[in-house]
Amino acid sequence: MKIAIFAYSRQGCKTARTVMEHFKAEEIRAFTKERFEESGFQPLCQPSSLFYGSMFEWADTMVFIGSCGIAVREIAPHIRDKKSDPAVIVVDELAHFTISLLSGHIGGANAIASKLAKSLDSIPVITTASDINHKFSADAWATQNGYIIADIHKAKAVSSGILEQDIPLHSDFPVLTPYPNGLVPGIAGDVGICISYRTDEPFDQTLRLIPKILHLGIGCKKGISAKAICETVDTVLKQNHIDRRSIKCVASIDLKAQESGLLAYCQENNWPVSFYSAEDLKMVKGSFTPSTFVQSVTGIDNVCERAALYGAEKLIVKKNALNGVTAAIAAEKWEVRFE
Repeated sequence: MKIAIFAYSRQGCKTARTVMEHFKAEEIRAFTKERFEESGFQPLCQPSSLFYGSMFEWADTMVFIGSCGIAVREIAPHIRDKKSDPAVIVVDELAHFTISLLSGHIGGANAIASKLAKSLDSIPVITTASDINHKFSADAWATQNGYIIADIHKAKAVSSGILEQDIPLHSDFPVLTPYPNGLVPGIAGDVGICISYRTDEPFDQTLRLIPKILHLGIGCKKGISAKAICETVDTVLKQNHIDRRSIKCVASIDLKAQESGLLAYCQENNWPVSFYSAEDLKMVKGSFTPSTFVQSVTGIDNVCERAALYGAEKLIVKKNALNGVTAAIAAEKWEVRFE
């Protein structure tokens, strides 16, 4: 995590030292006014709009040691949206209060402020409605547990609705802990949460939380283009109602490790790709769609299904063939916990 710390007085620098100690395992940049500059601090730069803008882009968390007014004025021109803004924390120079100012849920400011307050022996100030009412915060929980929020506007609808009534949740995966305050199991309603890698929406307004757990297995003819692979995969995803954001990785046989079209396709989608030997793929347990032609070329009866299932739990989409490409999809084991 990248931490930017700003102090505006000698006492502020002293408090900043304690903050720096709290974040000692992280990448830290600390700044103060030139006349207060000391070891470990860099001078605040001018013009301030450019300086704070660059820090807003660089940092995951910004900590202002001073007044809320200073922080608000400096970050205001750079605020975009809750999915991309960094966490912003304000600590008064005597560390009486540690305030979560911006990006409390997705950016993690609420959790960071609470932990930092313990280190500073200060009072954490959290003002988000779901937290002060001890209700489940879908966006914070999703971020902390590695889910992708399909639509941030639906998250706002859930956050508003949960203050008035319990919100139904449907999960395609086992829920192993009790439901938190504000959630109940359900499959229908005006507003609800669905935990799934599929695009189906069971509620009138469905907040989909997507686990990134799918392995995409690819087989292809020699010299295949990235476009052909893209068309095949898009077709498979659409037919099976699968959200492409749930794809974690791509896999194939090592004979395809130099296929420029396959490599380009994975790079375009920012998906890591692994290549396995025929011997490795033979070890994968399961029932697969056999091909005598594939067997004669590769030494195994099926590439895409075996490659998809390598390191995953179950095959959810069997072999699909189109445009000289075969594709299959497998899912890792996944469980839901509210802790």
